[in-house]
Amino acid sequence: MLPSIESLLVLQDRDQKIRILRLELKNLPDERISLDTKLAAGSSQLTAAKEQARNVELEKKKLEMEAQAKRDSIAKFRTQQFQTRKNEEFQALTNEIKRFEADIEKIEDREIELMEEAEKLKGTVTEAEKHHAQTKAHTDRQIAEIASKIKTIETQLADLDAERAKLSEGIDEDLLYQYNKLFANKGGLAVVALEHETCMGCHMKLTTQTAVRVKGNREILNCEQCGRILYYSE
Repeated sequence: MLPSIESLLVLQDRDQKIRILRLELKNLPDERISLDTKLAAGSSQLTAAKEQARNVELEKKKLEMEAQAKRDSIAKFRTQQFQTRKNEEFQALTNEIKRFEADIEKIEDREIELMEEAEKLKGTVTEAEKHHAQTKAHTDRQIAEIASKIKTIETQLADLDAERAKLSEGIDEDLLYQYNKLFANKGGLAVVALEHETCMGCHMKLTTQTAVRVKGNREILNCEQCGRILYYSE
């Protein structure tokens, strides 16, 4: 095998590792966003449950005040009944008392419903808090792992980039330019083997003449179909 081909194969190995690491590094922020979105969704559910519970409590207090106001009015009406001497006024006050008492009964029925709803919401809020706390703890661990992974990958990339720079120094400039272009355009596979007179890059059969020349290991040759640099290894 030509020394230049051997150098390109070593360089390609490093470039493939760099390619994989850079892709992984590129995807990590998306993982972080996904985790943040999941945590935000859980937080929204918890907030919604608390807000619903708060609204129930507010309605209960409003009803309590309304019921008390009606009780105060009933007490006032009864006092007025003792003071009046007119049957019509007495009957009118009696009717008002009955109406207010009916209103209070409806309010009390609604208060019972709200108490039952509040009890259910209490359990919902407790469960939502527990779930949110668990999700946050798990998310925090994953975010820390992502941060650590980013740091590790960045260190690995720095080492590989430095190694690549040294490997590139000994390769002919024109050949290196051709290799770089092929690596970028051929999915990270610029130098491929010849097997059974077939290019292992595009899997197309080469002419017998080209195959013989590649097997001779005396010159840099390219696949007639895909343009990749070919080598033969017995």
